[in-house]
Amino acid sequence: MNFEIYTKLSYGVYVITSSLNEKMYGCVANCAMQITDQPSTIAISMNHNNETHKAISESGYFAINVLQENIDPSFIGVFGFSSSKDKDKFKDFEYEMKDHVPVLKQTLGYLTLKVINTMETPTHTVFLGEVIDGDVFHSSTPMTYKYYHEVIKGKSPKNAPTHIVDENVSTKEQWVCSICGYVYDGEIPFEQLPDDYKCPLCLQPKEVFEKR
Repeated sequence: MNFEIYTKLSYGVYVITSSLNEKMYGCVANCAMQITDQPSTIAISMNHNNETHKAISESGYFAINVLQENIDPSFIGVFGFSSSKDKDKFKDFEYEMKDHVPVLKQTLGYLTLKVINTMETPTHTVFLGEVIDGDVFHSSTPMTYKYYHEVIKGKSPKNAPTHIVDENVSTKEQWVCSICGYVYDGEIPFEQLPDDYKCPLCLQPKEVFEKR
């Protein structure tokens, strides 16, 4: 199986948010697509192990926040590589509540949705949501999954629908973040980076990088 074929499919990059019992949840996803126009219905895929999955299942509401190419990579690190169970992901970002869910104002824009149906797979739930509202915050270029991999050089979180365990491995020696898979390719040799260097994607310290 040549797993590279998965990267040829078209995806965006989004942060799916929800709330439950006055607590907010959010995670990165790249599987969201419009199913119908009237009524406007969108499907997303969410891993059963995500805290956001629980919030959507029990509250019945969620938002799709569309990421843009020029968003700070650490934004993806917070929402993609940490758990809402252990971290308040929203504390450093501007947001507002819309239709029972938080929407992130650093993003390109959002859609709020009410769950109208679900479909189960062994690992994920596909939520069908009827659009309630939406707006555009910034005039920017939407981020694609291809851009995320090739420019930001990020990897899919292990709970993502597109996570690939057996991704192609370079034969060149690399320093790789063991948390999010970011590959350091700066001009300064990794060993010479300052001790307070942090992964630009997930903000973890230099110590978590591994030579591969």
